[in-house]
Amino acid sequence: MPFNTRRDSPWLALILLMAINTVGFIDRIVVNVLVEPIKGEFQLSDTQVSLMGTAFTLLNVGVALIIARYAERARRLSLIAAGTLFWSVATAACGWAVSWTQLLLARMGVGLGEAIGLPSNQSVLSDYFPPSKRGLAISILMLAPPIGAFVGFVGGGWIAQEFDWRSTFLIAAIPGLVLALLAWLFVAEPPRGRYDKVVTDEVPPMKAVLHRLFVLPSARNLVIGSSLAAMLGFGLNYFFTSLMMRQFGVGLAEAGLYSGIIASLPAAISVVGSGWLGDKLGAKNPAAYALIPAVCLIVGGPLYVFAITRESLGLLLGLISIATFLNFGYLGITYAALQNLMHPRMRVSTFAVLNVVYGVASALGPFLLGWLSDHMAASFGPAQGLSVAMAITGALYVWAGLHYLLASRHLARDVAAVAEK
Repeated sequence: MPFNTRRDSPWLALILLMAINTVGFIDRIVVNVLVEPIKGEFQLSDTQVSLMGTAFTLLNVGVALIIARYAERARRLSLIAAGTLFWSVATAACGWAVSWTQLLLARMGVGLGEAIGLPSNQSVLSDYFPPSKRGLAISILMLAPPIGAFVGFVGGGWIAQEFDWRSTFLIAAIPGLVLALLAWLFVAEPPRGRYDKVVTDEVPPMKAVLHRLFVLPSARNLVIGSSLAAMLGFGLNYFFTSLMMRQFGVGLAEAGLYSGIIASLPAAISVVGSGWLGDKLGAKNPAAYALIPAVCLIVGGPLYVFAITRESLGLLLGLISIATFLNFGYLGITYAALQNLMHPRMRVSTFAVLNVVYGVASALGPFLLGWLSDHMAASFGPAQGLSVAMAITGALYVWAGLHYLLASRHLARDVAAVAEK
């Protein structure tokens, strides 16, 4: 390149990578608002339509591990740009699908592209921001789910109602094509381990990554707790639009609007707020990175159960907003805590392993809730059956919160133990 446009700028990197993460989440979640029209066109059950989540996961989780090991040695920004381009094209292919099988294959393509493009993001930011600022930085990166949910639900619902569900996929593909080019042109590759005490070019073996994730008591419980919360969240979000349409007769665009607002604004405030609070309190007590989500989940789970069973749409939406604020507070702060426990050349691999775990969780959540809804429909009908299934699912947030409590008991000791390794 005769003229170097790439800048070593933490905030430029954060803004562009957050935008890429957001587009990735939109392309992943936009199917949630399209469940009913896709189900109607292809004559599917709740269990069958939930397989779009499984199709996304099939290639995503396996390929991400292979790419991650390569990314520990390679230029991460090149992978990010290439992956973003690939999944955007695959998203467009979803809109061109003329059969259920073709749609599932296209969703697998989206999963493959995200496996290439997303695992390196947190590793890059960990080399742009010191440990004391990673909670906020990674929480801003993790604004992708709430912002992506808003755009996916509201924009996707409106486009699907005004045009059709195929147009939703085609339009959703456009931003990723632009962002792939911007990341390639303007974001510099930061030095590895810039803010870490121990910096080497040697890439630790995969067993060392797995040891830190699943043998360290704090990391193990953070992974289990966040996986449970992710599984529940993906399942509940997948069917929330359908619940409003079945239970209250709300139109597709209106249901998408409500879903988007609830899944975005409360969650965004919670994600950034918990990350900021974690950095503030964690400087003196690292256990805060686990205690904050523990309290949120243990309170938010029962509140969700109460909210989802209300017969007034206004009351349900108001209470679900509060429950969402609580139940999404774990997102950024968990990733920051886990990144702080890792060697600089373990961080892409760590994200990839977590991607496998969370990918399985994201596939299981909609599938299990869809299965439970079908089972409950036999006794309560399709609308009430889905409501009961979602209440049972929401109660399990307490289980996730208990694992964060266990993590808080060991986090300070584990952070100190790995600092010199």
